[in-house]
Amino acid sequence: MTGPVRTVTVVGAGTIGLAWTTLFLAHGLDVRLSTGRADAERAAREAVELFAPSLPVPPAHPDRLLDRLTIEPDVAKAVAGTDLVQENVREQLALKQELFAEVERAAPDHVLLLSSSSSLSADALGATMDDPSRLLVGHPFNPAHLMPLVELVPGTRTRPDAVERAAAFYRSLGKVPVALRRPMAGTPANRLQSALFREAVHLVAEGYLTAEEADAVVTGSIGLRWAAVGPFQAFHLGGGPGGLRRMLGAVGDRMAAEWEHLGTPALTDDIVRTLAEQTERAYGQGADAYRRLAAARDVRQGAVLAALRAGEDTGRADP
Repeated sequence: MTGPVRTVTVVGAGTIGLAWTTLFLAHGLDVRLSTGRADAERAAREAVELFAPSLPVPPAHPDRLLDRLTIEPDVAKAVAGTDLVQENVREQLALKQELFAEVERAAPDHVLLLSSSSSLSADALGATMDDPSRLLVGHPFNPAHLMPLVELVPGTRTRPDAVERAAAFYRSLGKVPVALRRPMAGTPANRLQSALFREAVHLVAEGYLTAEEADAVVTGSIGLRWAAVGPFQAFHLGGGPGGLRRMLGAVGDRMAAEWEHLGTPALTDDIVRTLAEQTERAYGQGADAYRRLAAARDVRQGAVLAALRAGEDTGRADP
């Protein structure tokens, strides 16, 4: 038996878990936050105060949102009688496997079990479960409370209706769920992000740019472009009326040749130290810097999303 989702259990109170908690509360859901953090109440309040103002939903005072939050360290108690579970604990397979085996025993049979994992497959996560058919990865893109994308990655034993229910749930939160056709290593957004970051690391490690300058290159060019159109549509438009076919016909050979020059840096201690020092020098570090930078990021990101929503009907293909 299934019905509307009214109560959600969030397991794990790191950055992603707290972002999900804020989003769920802002959409009127009752949230049970299961975590062993001794400072869970303080962490939840700080997250709601930081994240909620940027959400594209009617604002509510943090106290009103937090009235619907329950902190429950005991996982079995937290998932008993819930409607949906969103897991966000450390990216350690054995830890997650143990957790999902426990959740399976305590959560009602109809409850969807979703993991925010960015690198572990649903098959691996559910390996110790008796029946993993209601388990799948629901991976958000950080910041999870704001970015629309949620990548749905089912396992080989995940029921199709579980994917459909997960997609409907995320859509009810204003998210854009994208379901993979089959399991893969990692998730598409992280793989694409990693490809760009790898080249950025190469450029900085080789001394062509500083970390701050590499950020400026991205935010002043492809970052802006990709906020409006994705890579395929961008090159489709770059080909003029002839589209992607003309574009790749004209520059495809040169583009493929440039791929041969892309870097493959190793994250050695020296390179990590260089990247960290440059980033900290440019942006600061510590709790105060994090709150300041995250709030500024969310204001800018919210403005971009608002602009995209305002123009979402422009340029749509004719039916």
